Amino acid sequence: MSGKTYETNPNVTEKAILISLVTSDDKRKGTDPGQSLAELAQLTETAGVEVLTALVQNKETADTRWFIGKGKVQEVKALAEELGATTAIFDQELSGAQVRNLEEALDLKIIDRTQLILDIFAGRAKTREGIIQVELAQLSYLLPRLSGHGKNLSRLGGGIGTRGPGETKLETDRRHIRKRISDLKAVLGEVVRHRKLHRERRKKNGLVQVALVGYTNAGKSTLLRELTQADVYVEDQLFATLDPTSRLLKLPNGREVILTDTVGFIQNLPHDLVAAFRATLEEVCEADLVLHVIDSSSPARDDQIDVVHRILEELGASDKPFIKVYNKKDLCGPAGALTNLPVSTGGHLVISAYDQEDLELLLHAIQDKISGGTVVFNLPAERGDLIALAYRSGEVIGQEVNEESLKLTVQISAQQYEQHGHQLQPYIDLH
Repeated sequence: MSGKTYETNPNVTEKAILISLVTSDDKRKGTDPGQSLAELAQLTETAGVEVLTALVQNKETADTRWFIGKGKVQEVKALAEELGATTAIFDQELSGAQVRNLEEALDLKIIDRTQLILDIFAGRAKTREGIIQVELAQLSYLLPRLSGHGKNLSRLGGGIGTRGPGETKLETDRRHIRKRISDLKAVLGEVVRHRKLHRERRKKNGLVQVALVGYTNAGKSTLLRELTQADVYVEDQLFATLDPTSRLLKLPNGREVILTDTVGFIQNLPHDLVAAFRATLEEVCEADLVLHVIDSSSPARDDQIDVVHRILEELGASDKPFIKVYNKKDLCGPAGALTNLPVSTGGHLVISAYDQEDLELLLHAIQDKISGGTVVFNLPAERGDLIALAYRSGEVIGQEVNEESLKLTVQISAQQYEQHGHQLQPYIDLH
C-alpha cells in the first residue's frame, strides 16, 4: 500500500483518508490510479472535507467482505488514529455489506466515490428540478444499501454523506423509499413533458439549439457568459452549476440561436445520476449542434474526452453535429505546450474564452456549421405564413419578387430542412 500526504488544515473538522483499490483487471486496462485519486481529492475538497492522505492498495481482486482485505483495513485503522481522520473515502463503489463491515472495523464514516459525487450535487442543486433529480439519484443509490449505512444515516449533525435523503432514518423501510422514488419519477415526467413543449415551441419558431457539453470544470459556463454576456455563476470548481441555463446567442450574420449550458461530466459518473438527470441531458439529444468544450490545459485531457464521448453514446447523442472547442489555451504555458493540440479548423478550435478574437472564430464556426446548404423556395405571395417560416428556418441570402410569388434563396441547415420540409418542400424551385 502506497500513499500520498496532503497539507493539513486545523479549521476543517471533517478529515479524510482516500483509498483506491487497483486490481489485476485495472492494470490490464492501463488504469491510472494516481490520476483518479487526484480527481477524488479534488471532489473531496469540493465537498468541504480535508484530505489527510491518499492510499493505493494493489490486490488481485476486490475482497467481497473488506474490499481492500482485512489486513489492510487494520493498517488503515492505525493510520486513521495517528492522523485523526474522521472519514475514509473509497475511489470505487462499495456494496452495503462492505460499508457496514468497514464502518464497524474502522469506526469511521465510510463514503464511496458515487456517494461523494451525489453529496456534492445535493449541495449544489438550487432549482426545484435539480433538487428532485439529485434526491432521486440518492434514493436509487441508497435503496439497495440500507442495511450498510447504519452509522452514516444516524450521523445527522451534518457533514459529507448526510445531505438530502441522508436524513432518512435507518428504520425507514424500502417500501416508503420506493414510494418516494415513484413520486419523484412522476414529477420528473412532468418536467420532461414541459421541457418537450418548450423545445417544440422553440423549434416552431425556427430557433436552432446549440448545447455546451464537456468534462466538469472545462469552462462551459465561462463560455456561455462570455458569448452571451449572461449573468451566470462561474467558479473554478467541480460541478459549479447543475441546472441547464439557456440564453439567446447572436451570430455574426444577425441570426439568433439558443445556447444551453449543461451539467459537467466526470469519470465514473454515477449511473443513477445520469438516469436522474436524463430530463436535463435531453437538451443535448435535441440540440442541432453540440459544442464539446475541452480543458486544453488538463494533463488528463484525452481521458476526459473519452469520458464525454462514452456518456454521449449512453444518451444516444453521439451522432450529433459537433465542434470540439479546446478551451483554456491561455493556461497551457509557452507556445510549445500547444504542439499536441489540433490545428484550428471548422470542427476543432483552440481558444481561450477570454480572447475576443477566439470567440469571434467560434461564432463564425457555429454559424458555418448550422448554415448548411442553399435552397430556393418559390412561395405564393399571399402565403405570409410560409414566407415567415422560410425566414425563420435559415438565412435568406437572396430574393426575387413578382406579382404572384416570392422567390427566396435560403441558407438552411439539414436539421431545419428536415424539420420544415413537409411544409416548404412543395415550393422548392428546381429550375
